[in-house]
Amino acid sequence: MKTLRLLLALLAFGAGASAATKPNIVVILVDDMGFSDIGCYGSEIPTPNLDGLAQNGLRFTQFYNTARCCPTRAALLTGVYSHQAGIGHMTEDQKLPGYVGRLNDSCVTMAEVLRPAGYLTAMTGKWHVGQNHGVTPKSRGFERSLNAAAGGFFFSDAPRAELFLDGEKLAKDDPRLPKDWYSTDLWTTFGLKFIDEALAAKKPFYLHLCHNAPHFPLQAPKADIEKFLGKYQLGWEEVRARRYARQLEMGLIDKQWASSPMPNAIKAWKDVPAEEQKRFDHLMATYAAVMSRMDKAIGDLVDGLRKRGVLDNTLILFMSDNGGNAEAGANGRTEGDPSTGKSNWFSGESWAYAQNTPFRLYKHFNHEGGISTPLIAHWPAGIAAKNEFRRQPGHLIDVMATVVDVSGAAYPKEFNGKAILPMEGRSLVPAFADKPIEREAIYWEHEGNAAVRQGDLKLVRLGRNGAWELYDLKTDRTELHDLAPSQPEKVKELAALWRTWAERAHVLPAPGAEGGKKKVKKNK
Repeated sequence: MKTLRLLLALLAFGAGASAATKPNIVVILVDDMGFSDIGCYGSEIPTPNLDGLAQNGLRFTQFYNTARCCPTRAALLTGVYSHQAGIGHMTEDQKLPGYVGRLNDSCVTMAEVLRPAGYLTAMTGKWHVGQNHGVTPKSRGFERSLNAAAGGFFFSDAPRAELFLDGEKLAKDDPRLPKDWYSTDLWTTFGLKFIDEALAAKKPFYLHLCHNAPHFPLQAPKADIEKFLGKYQLGWEEVRARRYARQLEMGLIDKQWASSPMPNAIKAWKDVPAEEQKRFDHLMATYAAVMSRMDKAIGDLVDGLRKRGVLDNTLILFMSDNGGNAEAGANGRTEGDPSTGKSNWFSGESWAYAQNTPFRLYKHFNHEGGISTPLIAHWPAGIAAKNEFRRQPGHLIDVMATVVDVSGAAYPKEFNGKAILPMEGRSLVPAFADKPIEREAIYWEHEGNAAVRQGDLKLVRLGRNGAWELYDLKTDRTELHDLAPSQPEKVKELAALWRTWAERAHVLPAPGAEGGKKKVKKNK
């Protein structure tokens, strides 16, 4: 009966839908958040607003990103793999087709697809897909935008604080901005302002909201941080163990998946001196405060949609750009006062180990800890199921196909006189009704790390010269039992599949390898 209700709802919103019935679309991307960092995915950090969306919607348990900031943004916006869109690494131009450091002319953004279909298209938050090369939200289909070119700040007094309104650089004291703003709140404030413009024009809206939380430098108001001080004196092992237990209890993960062991670089909490324990507690308390404030902002957005009478017919998708971030090493970084904009705090590897429960590795890497993200889908008018898991594997390239599916928009073969690549993703709409998503495979590459998943089998390597590892993710999603030695033919088959994709998708040639022109620069 639930499936029938969903199918009937989708008939109302599919191709040919009128402007009055087309769903509004809100895509929320957060930055450097680990798989287990929100309550409905196992966290102790209170995230009641995200938990509420999950309770009244769906949680995907096997959804993937690209393991890094800029590539994820490119793939999410365009529905093709990041190298195909020109951003195989970050925003430096490395003079190779897959690594030009900006969105190229062979792809279209969701804004460029939805705007001709009658949508008001708006973007707030972190852009980071080539503004240094002149590629702005306005130039890629967004009618309205308030954005940071590349993030890196929360408070208005931060050295890197720089905002652009519809492409125009704003002074920090511009009267159009609230006084003493905090970026997490600002993205919602302007998002709702742009939504009001859509409603006044009697148009459906698409809001692309990209939080820079909880990316470094971790900064939050002092009162928010103080709420969490002392809560992390348990240490990272215990925080991770409790998250793992909650994940098992809620049915998010399979009990066959053992939690991956703590890396040697991380000290046992009992061996950390008391003063250092206090510093680490403060560090994770700041991270939790940044997360909590982000959840509040999402609550403000949802409440705003509800008050405007448009929540039920708004598809909200929430996800993270990569796994938890181990940059700055096991000790993290605590420079300055994190309640001010002139500070530089990183959570570091020790806490990232807990943030990515139960998986291995972190941002940058193609093991599950680097590429796994929550995905919450909430759409009361279009998704009949409530508080259910969806275990179909998916990737953020699927968001474009989903948006085209539910909006009735046309995905072009040509745009502005340029041939456009076909979508690589698959619509998630069948998964909303708990049907399978048919595809050949899902692929990854970043900085030489690489992977391919076909069905439940995943081939993955650590670095360009690393040996291929093979895992059965149905029984071993934490990647602890390498099957490569016992299944060499399967390794050979999947490696060939990955290579064919890499050549087609402009992964190869790569900088510093395969005939590439220079080595990859670490641009964090």
